[in-house]
Amino acid sequence: MAYFRGNLICASLFTGNYDVNRSEMLQGDNFQLIEKWCRSIQSLDLKGVVFHNSFSEETIRANQLTGIEFVAVDFNTPLSANAYRYLVYVDFLKKYQNQLENVFFTDIADVEVVKNPFDVPFYDENSDSIFCGDEEEILDNPWMNEHSNHLRNLIPEFKDFEEKNKNQPLLNCGIIGGKIELMVQLMQELSRIHSTYTVTNKTPYTLDMGAFNFVMRTQFADQIIHGFPVNTRFKCYESTREDCWFRHK
Repeated sequence: MAYFRGNLICASLFTGNYDVNRSEMLQGDNFQLIEKWCRSIQSLDLKGVVFHNSFSEETIRANQLTGIEFVAVDFNTPLSANAYRYLVYVDFLKKYQNQLENVFFTDIADVEVVKNPFDVPFYDENSDSIFCGDEEEILDNPWMNEHSNHLRNLIPEFKDFEEKNKNQPLLNCGIIGGKIELMVQLMQELSRIHSTYTVTNKTPYTLDMGAFNFVMRTQFADQIIHGFPVNTRFKCYESTREDCWFRHK
């Protein structure tokens, strides 16, 4: 498809399942959940892709979403939406990797694009890097420790990763981007972990943050760029900042 060419910013919204981060069941065909993300894409004349399982053609037409392609996905999986998205992403990248140059994958309900990352010299100067979000926490924090129990019990190297990186900043998988070759490698590894280990998860946790930090710190440690200028401070609600590429909460 000609649209899937060059540079893209992608996100997903799969509804009909319980969202542990919002503590509610997400309702389908609710454009308000993604409106800020969509309008920020349009305001910068970027190309966006939304993978979804509920938006109607009427909703898409009514909101005049020029510049954004909606891709319907069959969300029928034991995985959470947070984990399943990586399987969707890797299939998409493999299909169009010869046409794509750079891709970002972001959360959609709490992320806005502030600057076009692909037009910033810093991006080109670090073309062998993976750009991602971060938090005002280190890896060794109570939330992560509790949320990582399942992966810690199944992946032999996980405890060693936690010990070696316990004082490192916590990376946030709500913003991930880079050149297509790196994104294919990263999404392949994340989808492998989720389809191999997360699929047996019986805890209420999504495991996406544990898997992401594990892969990034063990396989891409020298290629990570996080924080400024990629993202605003997580959960600081810096609504007036214009100096970062993405605003995340």
